[in-house]
Amino acid sequence: MKKVLAVLASAVLWAVSAQAQTAYPTKPVKLMVGAGAGGGTDIIARMLAEKMTESLKGNFIVENKPGASNTIAADLTAKAAPDGHTLLVATNTGQAIAPHLIKLAFDPIKDLTPIGLVVTVPNVLVVGSNVPANNVKELVALMKAKPEDFKYASSGVGSTQHIAGEGFDIAAGVKSVHVPYKGSAQAHLDIIAGNVQIMFDTTSSAMGQIKAGKFKPLAVTTPQRSAELPNVPTLAEAGVSGFEMSTWYGVFVTAGTPPDVVAKLQTELARIIKLPDVQARLKGLGGEPGNISPDEFSRFNRQEFERFGRLIKQANIKMN
Repeated sequence: MKKVLAVLASAVLWAVSAQAQTAYPTKPVKLMVGAGAGGGTDIIARMLAEKMTESLKGNFIVENKPGASNTIAADLTAKAAPDGHTLLVATNTGQAIAPHLIKLAFDPIKDLTPIGLVVTVPNVLVVGSNVPANNVKELVALMKAKPEDFKYASSGVGSTQHIAGEGFDIAAGVKSVHVPYKGSAQAHLDIIAGNVQIMFDTTSSAMGQIKAGKFKPLAVTTPQRSAELPNVPTLAEAGVSGFEMSTWYGVFVTAGTPPDVVAKLQTELARIIKLPDVQARLKGLGGEPGNISPDEFSRFNRQEFERFGRLIKQANIKMN
């Protein structure tokens, strides 16, 4: 009899556990994005929302909360109920750079649990089609001749575009004026109009304008060329060495979220990234799809936080 009761108890516990595993999500899930619609983070978040809605049988909704170097969205996620119904699609801008420049009301390492790395993309040096430079050497010559004529755009103070612009000025021995925007999409309009001349945008965000002929890509800021821009040299190949920059995109959830929900999200994100159509879309944005484990991503997230802290201190970059 005791054996029968033990078996029944085990069966009940298994059923309860199985039900708990399948209960998520129980309401709409927000994917918080720290930049405006149309930028690289938004593009990736909407792709993930579509796939998660299909597979997890829930309603995954993208919410754009631009500003403060992507940290508004991160703050809202960090302070959300720890139930897995608020996710953050983040970049190293908000996770690794901004915390060294802005006084935050949350800890990006302690208050956000990493789910997984989605993709890493190069930043690409682009100029508007009306800028009379077709390579980095010509651009540097123009900037040295008329430094007052050159402004570079970014998706916000403390963004990877901002850090790359400062690094380029130092490495190339030039000087340009930083013009921050609330996301890449707004910056694109001013580059096309000729109000701003330069941007170190991500390939995921800039590719559309490049293909349309509105941006001229002069160099990528990574050690290797981009598979989507094979004819565009690296900065080092173009004669400017001394710094590198890429932008990574990852998914986080509020710290304290139940382990089974975290595990479910990690498993699902890993599955989605491996889908052939997702791989094609990520590579089409000029990126390298994430292929590391959640534990490896957690370590990488911390390492990036520390690396950018050192870079920002060395370059003496401060918020205005």
